[in-house]
This record gives sequence, C-alpha cells and structure tokens, in this order.
Amino acid sequence: MQLDTIGANSGSKFLRSTMSSSSNLHPNRHFLQQGKVRPALLATVVLAVAAAGGGYWWYTQKQGASGDASSATAPKQGAGGPGARAGRNGRMGPGGPGGMSQAQPVSVGVVEQRDMRVLVSAIGTMNARATAVVRAKVSGELLKLHFKEGDEVKAGQLLAEIDPRSFAASLAQVQGSLARDQAQLKNAQLDLQRYKELQAQDSIARQQVDTQAALVRQLQGTVAADQGQVDAAKLQLSYTRITAPISGRLGLRQADLGNVVNPSDTNGLVTISQIRPIDAVFSIPEAHVGTLAQQLREGKLMPVELWDREQKQMLAKGQLNALDNTIDTTTGTVKAKASFDNAERKLFANQFVNVKLQLRQLDQALVVPANAVQNNFVYLVKPDNTVTQRKITVGVTDGDYVSVRGELEPGDKVVTDGIDRLREGAQVTVVDSEKVKKVDQAVQDAANQPRGMMRNLSPEQREKVAKMTPEERKEFFQKLRAERGGNGGNGGNAGPGPRGADARGDQPREAQGSPAKADAKPDAKPAVANEARPQAGAERGEGGEGRTERAEGRGDRPQLSPEQRAKLEAMSPEERRAFFQKLRAEREANGQTGTAAGGKGDSSGTGR
Repeated sequence: MQLDTIGANSGSKFLRSTMSSSSNLHPNRHFLQQGKVRPALLATVVLAVAAAGGGYWWYTQKQGASGDASSATAPKQGAGGPGARAGRNGRMGPGGPGGMSQAQPVSVGVVEQRDMRVLVSAIGTMNARATAVVRAKVSGELLKLHFKEGDEVKAGQLLAEIDPRSFAASLAQVQGSLARDQAQLKNAQLDLQRYKELQAQDSIARQQVDTQAALVRQLQGTVAADQGQVDAAKLQLSYTRITAPISGRLGLRQADLGNVVNPSDTNGLVTISQIRPIDAVFSIPEAHVGTLAQQLREGKLMPVELWDREQKQMLAKGQLNALDNTIDTTTGTVKAKASFDNAERKLFANQFVNVKLQLRQLDQALVVPANAVQNNFVYLVKPDNTVTQRKITVGVTDGDYVSVRGELEPGDKVVTDGIDRLREGAQVTVVDSEKVKKVDQAVQDAANQPRGMMRNLSPEQREKVAKMTPEERKEFFQKLRAERGGNGGNGGNAGPGPRGADARGDQPREAQGSPAKADAKPDAKPAVANEARPQAGAERGEGGEGRTERAEGRGDRPQLSPEQRAKLEAMSPEERRAFFQKLRAEREANGQTGTAAGGKGDSSGTGR
C-alpha cells in the first residue's frame, strides 16, 4: 500500500507539473483563465492526463509482477495476515500465512516392512562366450552360400562352397602317381623274392639280391610320399566346403558369390558369436572384493541383474562367475564376470548394460516409496487429512522403494506426489497420482501463459482450466485471445469481464486507443475523443478500482522523447521513480510548477 501511495503521489504531482507545463507553453493559455476552452488546448490536457497515467503505470507494473504470478498459481490462503500484493489488474490476496484453506490434491504411499536387497550398481559390457571369424582355408571362387545372416548355426554345419575343380584335378594327379609307384613297388618285391630263391641255390651273387632289396625299399618310400600327396590333395579339396567352427549366431556376410576368397582375407566370410550362454564384464569397487571373494570360495550364489540403458526394463538374471586377479589402481576397481543363459536372445556382444549385483539382503526392513523421500524427511498424512513432517534416515534403495529409519510405523501413509505445494499442517485431499500430475501440469501451463491471462479468469474458469489436458488448455487460451482481440476497439467499456479483464485489455496497442503522438494536429477532434474514451473506460472498468495503472498507451508518452521512453522502459521501479523526481525538480526549477486548470488531480489520477 505504501508503494501504491508513493506511485499515486508521483503520478499526481507529475500530472500537475505536466499540465502546468502544457498551459505555460501553450500560446492560448489565457483562454483557459477566461473559461474559453479551445479544441487544441483540450487535446493537450488529454495528452497530459494520459502521460501522467502512463508514468504511474510504468512505476507500478514491476511492483505488481510478483503479484501476477502468485494470484495465478498460488492456492487460496486462510486468515492470519495480509495476502500478497496483487498485480496491476488483480486484487490483494484474501489471506496470509495463517494456513492453506484449500485442500491440496496429493497421492500417497504406504509404509511397509519387506525384505530389501543390498545392491551394487555398475556399468557393464556384454562379451560373447566365444567368437570365430569364418575364413576360407584355400583360395578359390565362392560358388555357394548355405546360410542366412543372423542365423543360429551348429558346429560343423556347412556354410559355403568354393569351386573344387582345380583341387579335384590335383587329387587325381597325385592319385595316378601313387598307383604307378605302387605297381613298381609290387614288381620290385616279386623280383626280390625270386632273387632270394636263386641265391639259396647259389645261382646268383648275393650282391644282386641286396641291390633288389634296396630298390624295393626305395619304391616303398615313393609310394608313401605319393600317399601323403593324395591325402593333402583330399584335404585341400575338403576345404572347398566351408563349415562352422563353433556353434553360435552368424553376423553379416563379408563376401558375395563370385568373388575369389583367400585365407588371408581379414574379414573372412562371416563371424560367429556364441551368445548362449553369454557373459557380462563390469567393474566393482575394491571395498567389496573381500566379501565377493569369500562368497565365491564358499560356493554361494550371487545374483546379478542386467537392465537396459534407461533402467526401465530388466533384460536378464544370472550369477557372478569370477573376479579378476588384479585391482586397477587408477580407478580402484576390480573386473568381474557374470554369466547369463540368454534364452530369449535379448543380449548381444558388446551391448551396454546396467548391472545390479546383490551383496546381501536386509530382512523385514521398514520401507517407503522412493519419491516420498525429501532429503531427510517425508510428509505423513494424519487421520484429519493434514500433513506433518517426519524425520528419517535413508538406507538402501531397491527399485521404487527406500529403506528408512525414523518416526514412521508400518501402515502410515506418506505423500508421494504433490509434495512441492505442501507445508506443515496443510490440508490435503488424497487422489490418484494421475490427477495430481494434471494439477501440476495446469500450474506449469498457467505460469507459461502471458501475464494476466490466468489472473483475469473467474474462479470457475480457473477450476475448469486445471482439469483440462495441455492440448485443451492451449486451445482454450487461443480462443480467449481471439475473443479479446475482436473486442479491442471497445477499450474499457467492452463489458464487465472477469475482474476487469476488458478494462485492462489484452488487445494490440493499436486497438486499445493509444494516446495521440506529440505531433498530433490541434484540429484532430475525433481522434482526441476516441483516445480519451479508453482512458475513461479503464478508470471505470470492473475490477480496475479507478487506478491510473489501467491507463492505456502503455509505451507512448508525448512529453518524452523516443530516447527517453526507451531508457524509461529499461529502468527498474526505483530508477523510474528517481527519473520522475528529477524531471519534476527540473520543471520546478524552471518555474513550471502549479496546478492544472480544470481541478486537482487526485490520487487515482482521474483529474476531477
């Protein structure tokens, strides 16, 4: 109220000084003294009144900004003290810090006792149990592919075929050499047998028998070499049929039919990854190494869960298999490996996962919903539907629940949604969480609306807006702007409206009847009349309460230069007040003080 009085006095004094200046500067001021008012002089007086009202409006606009937000979004307050100062179109709030009279919608959760897992969270990467790159073992043209990308294959399954003709020819060649050498060996063996019989009869020399025996051994070596070449040729021929070395899942093929493949090809034909089962590798703090190692030695199962990137969906359950033998001194962690069946094939090699390793379990711990915890307290809903704070000590978190110790008992109800609108002793209404979210969204949307849109709604309209969806609210405000834009030419007399909404006017500046510029011609009587009408309507508008802050022409001040107006708009309320005081002092120093003809300007700026 003190700021309103200061602003009103500043506006009134500025009005008198402006009117005095206008009358002193006007060449026909003696006609006012004689009661002869000319149209040009009347226009000057109207402009002075508008300028004074505009100055006061600029002074109070910043002061009322905070009131706009509170009147648009804050709930009604009960008795106990004055409410927050209203904005430039609103009224003072009906209550103070005596307590909220309007019940706040909230959702609640129940305090329970349940088993809680002590978990260690980590970031992990999936590793295939085995990976093999399928390459050609011999060079040749790729003739056939017997697989589809992404298929599950078994070890030994045929995957591709290479042109075998050259290898078959080589095999036939070495087989021919083998047959020839085998025939020679057979003949040499028969000759050796005859030579031995003749030697027994002393028909031939022993040297001839020994020479034949050496020939037989030579041919036996030749046949053995030929047999090796045949086996090698058969092996090379078998390599033209490419089979899977391990069981697993195929990747994308790296070679097409018709290409010549070689054993030296880096990418090979395709890659096989064994992902059933599959392993996850992750790092855990060294503080848990002792506990984990002991449980592994004792053969205890240590459950491990894998979750997706957003930790919204659990991918698989497995168990810890092994710990690394070295701790990373840089990070203070040790690598661990867990295995998973992956029966549903949801896991892939090199996939990012969130890991939750269970260290132990707390039996029958006191738990509350996680979103009910506010640092070290929760809001407890009492039987009379009021809330009070209860201090707690937070323990471990498991999913949507947190273990706590403090001033709670099993079965107590704690607030989970709508906490930001509560304070000690507030009255609440228990609803489902979806309704609470709608109310929160309505408050957020109201804060995003232009100032005055929510403030100018009736209580019934506000309640209706709070129940709307975001799309419905958007359409509602667009329709409201369109309706007000259509009534822009009526100024403050367009109709009563909720709380003086039309008196204020959300129309464009041209539709509000801005005061005439400083260079307006004296004979522009219709323009002056039209510009004076919105000023009067603003003073009479419903909810306006006769305040000059309803004056239109918010940015146009005929007595100020464009540079001064731009500078004034950038000022804070205190700077604007100092600016007007300085301007008034300069006018008084120039002998331009006095009251304007036609009566004094009262605190409301009506110039009666």
